[in-house]
Amino acid sequence: MDIALIGIGKIAVDQHVPAIAASSDWELAATVSRAGTVDGVDAYTDFDVLLAERPEIRVISLCLPPVPRFEYASKALKAGRHVMLEKPPGATLSECHALEAMAKAKGVSLYATWHSREADKVAAAKDWLSDKTLKSFRVTWKEDVRRWHPGQDWIFEAGGLGVFDPGINALSIVTKILPDAIHLTASTLLFPQNRQAPIAAELKFFHPGGADVSAVFDFRQEGEQTWAIEAVCEEGTMLLTHGGAQMFVDGVAQGATETGLHGEYPRLYANMAALVRAGGIDMDLSPMRHVADAFLLGRRETVVPFEF
Repeated sequence: MDIALIGIGKIAVDQHVPAIAASSDWELAATVSRAGTVDGVDAYTDFDVLLAERPEIRVISLCLPPVPRFEYASKALKAGRHVMLEKPPGATLSECHALEAMAKAKGVSLYATWHSREADKVAAAKDWLSDKTLKSFRVTWKEDVRRWHPGQDWIFEAGGLGVFDPGINALSIVTKILPDAIHLTASTLLFPQNRQAPIAAELKFFHPGGADVSAVFDFRQEGEQTWAIEAVCEEGTMLLTHGGAQMFVDGVAQGATETGLHGEYPRLYANMAALVRAGGIDMDLSPMRHVADAFLLGRRETVVPFEF
């Protein structure tokens, strides 16, 4: 199937383009970007022109920042195209619900992707937790914004999510692997004096079984990056590390050792191909609800200015 990739930035170049190139399901037929291009692929700078000139491209993958994404997604859906959304699927929950309604009205597929759910050991962690009695659950997600988003000021603008841009990856795993639904009860958000989005956050959750569930996110981590989830249960302790790529039970590694985003984006594109063929929609917004609740309940603290 022909697909167009909209927004040729770091994540598109690092993950989307290689995943599409390696897939037997897809042919990258065009891109839209103000400056970025992909060698050998038709490049547009105007999305409206692409939609008008290339009706044979039935699938659109959006890799734009969250704030402008709704405009592009709604245009694509109204034009009868299937749409794949990089995380988060929109700037607000209301936007996401509106997009789902448009997709249903047009009879096209819509996919809110959560790439961290496709990390190598997430499915195994879900299976392990399914019959365990949870006592505590701790998420530690700390990374260096300068390394992963160099010079991307939009991430600290209103709607850019700040530290929740990576934090929502953790929440996508949490909402996938926990057998019981949780909800936020308290949050503390650290805002640099010169920014509109938080650079760090601490969260507390209600768990129906009384387990102690918490998370800490930080965009200021230097040196080793930390993407870990620890579940202490009556039956043992499970630890996910490297963003869900590695899993340990009582200190013993489970399965092969993976690193980075190994296999995540190829699996997303395989999922999208299956949705298009089945005419399906996957718009699970549970990770985004936790982020919205964190902003609603957030106790704001001001910290030193941040510059890239």
